[in-house]
Amino acid sequence: MNKLEQFCVSLLKNCKNLTSLQQFHAHALKTSLSADPIVAGKLLLHCTVQLSGTLDYARRLLLHTSNPDVFMYNTLIRGFSDSDTPHDSISTFTLMLNNLDSPPDSFSFAFTLKAAANMRCFRTGAQLHCQALTRGLDTHLFVSTTLISVFAECGCLLFARKVFDETPDPNVVTWNAIVTAFFRCDDVKGAEKVFDSMPLKNLASYNLMLAGYTKMGELEFARRVFEEMPVKDEVSWSTMIVGFARCGCFDEAFGYFRELQRVGMRPNEVSLTGVLSACAQAGALEFAKILHGFIEKAGLVWITPVNNALTDTYSKCGSVDMARLVFERMPGKKSIVSWTSMIVGLAMQGYGEEAIGLFHEMEESGIKPDGIVFIAILYACSHAGLVEQGCDFFSKMAKVYGIKPAIEHYGCMVDLYGRAGQLLKAYNFIISMPIPPNVVIWRTLLGACSFYGNVELAEQVQKRLSELDPNNSGDHVLLSNIYAGVGKWKDVAIVRRSMAEMKMTKSPGWSMIEVDKVMYTFIAGAKQDDATKEAYRNLKEIMMRIRVEGGYVPEVMNVLHDIEEEEKEDAVITHSEKLAVAFGMGRLSEGSVVRIMKNLRVCKDCHTVMKLISRVYRLGIVLRDRSRFHSFNGGVCSCKDYW
Repeated sequence: MNKLEQFCVSLLKNCKNLTSLQQFHAHALKTSLSADPIVAGKLLLHCTVQLSGTLDYARRLLLHTSNPDVFMYNTLIRGFSDSDTPHDSISTFTLMLNNLDSPPDSFSFAFTLKAAANMRCFRTGAQLHCQALTRGLDTHLFVSTTLISVFAECGCLLFARKVFDETPDPNVVTWNAIVTAFFRCDDVKGAEKVFDSMPLKNLASYNLMLAGYTKMGELEFARRVFEEMPVKDEVSWSTMIVGFARCGCFDEAFGYFRELQRVGMRPNEVSLTGVLSACAQAGALEFAKILHGFIEKAGLVWITPVNNALTDTYSKCGSVDMARLVFERMPGKKSIVSWTSMIVGLAMQGYGEEAIGLFHEMEESGIKPDGIVFIAILYACSHAGLVEQGCDFFSKMAKVYGIKPAIEHYGCMVDLYGRAGQLLKAYNFIISMPIPPNVVIWRTLLGACSFYGNVELAEQVQKRLSELDPNNSGDHVLLSNIYAGVGKWKDVAIVRRSMAEMKMTKSPGWSMIEVDKVMYTFIAGAKQDDATKEAYRNLKEIMMRIRVEGGYVPEVMNVLHDIEEEEKEDAVITHSEKLAVAFGMGRLSEGSVVRIMKNLRVCKDCHTVMKLISRVYRLGIVLRDRSRFHSFNGGVCSCKDYW
């Protein structure tokens, strides 16, 4: 490289955006340096790798280069392979094939195969395999390893294994690729067999097994591999924390995080966001506060994804004020994920107007909303009963921002109408949709029919659901609830008989509460441990007091059996959220807010009981169910009985 070339390359390093890059390019054209293959190649590389949103400009650079070499083609192929348009990588490779002066090499095939893997396109992968065969590059380690990944992503384990078996001297990366292929195709035993036969393992090999086991829910096997690891790095700790959290084993996820700190390792972005996710899912507010303190002390507040996770965690733990504080104190420019997290947090609490205000703030800040933000704002309108505003936002998506509504947006609209009791409008909206409604859409309407007791429409919706998903027990339970609510016990019996014949079982309801940084889970009717026995004792006294002082009368309309009234009352009184509240009231210090998380939607009776407890005991209760938050104070719920 001569001095002039070195000077140009040094100038190129200072190009931080497309404008400065175009200025450099204009200079190179003026001085004829753009014809220099080194300068042209560096320009293309900088445009493809260093800058974002400049791939189209990079493509134009390649097309206007008189004799592009293999390096330039490979640079663009690589750039597109990792982009949102991996098919452009394939078209660039095709262009390269037509240039006889620059035949593809092993890197060309590997990068293009990566694009095929990202597209999950078996046909393209097979065609590239044939091309590699004709050029004698199929057994090149870089190519064969990527081929294994392509076939694995396409679910073709047989082809992936064949490529591996035909690779002359597979290295540890190739072995890791075939292990991943078995996990991708849900063959845990096959992955174990390959792992055990590996002649050489590296840390990545162990991390792959951890990730595979946790993804498949094989947590004990993951624990065994983790304990056997000769060295544990940040990735392995993070994998265990994230994996256990994803499987709902929150205490274990918290335990691994504490152990990570005990052995002297510094939590990274992944482990922090993973453990915050566990806090969010479990509603573990106290542990989230400890993590927040650690993040502040460690000087990690500058990491946007960690702040986003913290905002989301506080929101999902029912502390929207703390979420707002984190959001407002975020250093630098907030990402679209930051805005979305805060809008969702407000929406879950029923603060629809505030969520709309924040959406407009985001627009004014220069952030262009995407489809996910619109899901969040439609959700906010739905949960606050803002039907007119929700319709306006749905219209604005396409008209103002050119965003084509996806199935999730249509689902939000059905929920918007359904929650407001506009069931016929919801039904007509569904049948006029330009895309086929899925089970979630129909199930949303069935839930609304259950809430408002519309038997006739519920039967029509159930027919649609039975065609799309005949084995879902939840749909049958909802229909049974509707029949039970109007006293149609013969129909209840028919539905339950049908469920028995199809061997369906109802998903058990459970509720969790954090007490002294320990998570307690309660399941109605489950085997009683010491905590559950304590909860039942407390609950008996609580129910007696709210009957006397609050005038409580059990709401038994949704109990499925045609049984005596007293038995119905027993069935609803022992719901899991009542047990969790009773346990918390006995253990938490005076003045504490009782915070509960439930996996199902709260029933009307439990909602009434929470209101009465909050009034009679002058107690704050925050209940997060599958759908939203309910904050009870002084006998009133934040949802205004609209859920």
